Amino acid sequence: MLTRRQAMTGTLMGMAALTAARQAFANPSLAPVPSVMAHRGASALRPEHTLAAYARAIADGADYIEPDLVPTRDGVLVARHESNIAGTSDVASHPEFASRRRTMTIDGKAETGWFTTDFTLAELKTLRARERLPAIRAHNTRYDGHFDIPTFEEVIDFVAAEAATRGRVIGLIPEIKNSTHFHQLGHTPEETFLHVIAAHDYTRYCPLEVQSFETANLRALHGRVQAINPQARLMFLMGGRTETVPDTLGTARTVTFGDFMTPDGLRGVRAYADVIGPSNDDIIPRDASGAWLAPTSLIDDAHAAGLLVHSYTFRPENFFLPAQLRNGEGDSARNVPGSIAEIRRHLDLGLDGFFTDDPAIGRMALGL
Repeated sequence: MLTRRQAMTGTLMGMAALTAARQAFANPSLAPVPSVMAHRGASALRPEHTLAAYARAIADGADYIEPDLVPTRDGVLVARHESNIAGTSDVASHPEFASRRRTMTIDGKAETGWFTTDFTLAELKTLRARERLPAIRAHNTRYDGHFDIPTFEEVIDFVAAEAATRGRVIGLIPEIKNSTHFHQLGHTPEETFLHVIAAHDYTRYCPLEVQSFETANLRALHGRVQAINPQARLMFLMGGRTETVPDTLGTARTVTFGDFMTPDGLRGVRAYADVIGPSNDDIIPRDASGAWLAPTSLIDDAHAAGLLVHSYTFRPENFFLPAQLRNGEGDSARNVPGSIAEIRRHLDLGLDGFFTDDPAIGRMALGL
């Protein structure tokens, strides 16, 4: 439980942050330095969602690290981008788990592989992490088999230790994945999440921003997260404009993310979230060849609704860059100048923070 002093301090910090944000919208010269969020850790340099990826991100100056959270069969939250671990672990090489390979529908899409909800934590701990994009990030494959799958609690302890060692507070920006799907399987990831952050001193005061592509769980978490950590924020992640919001699939009225990207939609989001997390392509669209088109008004519209904008994801390889910024060195080549230029173009539009696979490049883009 928070002490009175901790609660008062957190409340004052939250009020100060809100005041600063409002002043920044009115006067851009007062805006704080945009936040650098390590997307699954420094995943351009180490296999994603490993302590090594988080360590590299922190060493490279990330303001926040991102653990995506999915449950095990016994209800423990672990750091994986998706429940299907076929591409990010060595599970396929374990004959004792061969019979668990199956097809499952998640958010309306059929996937085949091995799923965390079919494994106990003890069983998952026998697996080792692998690079998810070996064709593009071959250099990361040398770390295949070196690291296990960390739990959310292990990530918190690790970040708290790094913060104490380095003498700076490091934020956490966890995403609660596929909430509706996991509820259908009998899990309650939001309740588990609240229990975990309340049980750790670090997550009761560190910068904390909770993400979800769904609205129902953000509404349910609104106020409850802040009761544990008064400066915590909630972020509504946004998929493509024509994609259906997962918790409206199969309902009488399906809603697309584009419905929330209008001025009226954004004002509605402000009732339960502090931040939106659109893709970079929803800020500056691309044509079929991957070339930039004219920017949208999404950042300005979000700011007018009182929302911050933290976009995803900046990646340093040519394959991911807009056509105007690629060089001739091949899809998998790192293109640092191109990545810096891409980030700065979005910052020029008023971006408040961004996810990047390479936080060191993010800091270079900010001139830090």
